[in-house]
Amino acid sequence: MIRRFTQSFFLLLATTIVYGQEVIGIIEGSADQKPIPTVHVINLNKVTMAITDKEGRFTINAEVNDTLYMSYLGYKSIKVRVSNDLIKYPNTRFQLTELALALEEVVVRPYQLTGYLDIDARNIPINRSRRYNIPGLPSGGYEGGSRTPIGEIRILQAISNPADFLYNIFGSKPNQLRKLKKARSNNELRDLLAVKYDRKTLEELLQISRVDLDEILRKCSFSDSFIKGANDLQILEAISNCYEEFKVLNR
Repeated sequence: MIRRFTQSFFLLLATTIVYGQEVIGIIEGSADQKPIPTVHVINLNKVTMAITDKEGRFTINAEVNDTLYMSYLGYKSIKVRVSNDLIKYPNTRFQLTELALALEEVVVRPYQLTGYLDIDARNIPINRSRRYNIPGLPSGGYEGGSRTPIGEIRILQAISNPADFLYNIFGSKPNQLRKLKKARSNNELRDLLAVKYDRKTLEELLQISRVDLDEILRKCSFSDSFIKGANDLQILEAISNCYEEFKVLNR
């Protein structure tokens, strides 16, 4: 009886250690030590996310050696490696440093207009690029190349050539591909990416540089205007869809 109880106790303890680990922390500003609410805390290894409450407190499942990525608009993001002490002792305090924002003057006037509709309509160039729809893109699609047989061949060659883009990046890094799929299925993370445009979270999540992200999209025949103007969720969807097309064409 005692032996059976002992075995059950250690089995429960082992289960708690494996499945019940979590980090409980508080995020505050480095300047005033005041708690910062609605900070996004992402476990980059498990592709899960938590958000701090009004007291700056968060709870997130994590294991030793996982990496937590903490980001908030107007503050410098930080990465924290999970240690045994971080799991053992709750309410560890983390500090974010506020960024100095400098706004530059922006002139929104791509064309010299005369004010006469007939003249201006003839002077504004027509975008003849082929457009494709992707999930989450409110404008209804992106440019994929000119509407010519040569343009279509170029698109198919880019998508069907694994040596040039996705195969080299995701084919040799299965963990990145797994994270890509998990990120698409996490609604909280999708909501976060939908309002981000700096690619920082995607870079950390997928462990891919901004240069590689842009190169992937160009090889998939996305236009420079899409690459520059899309939010991070649209970029995630674009890369995912391009990879799915690549797999279909290589069957």
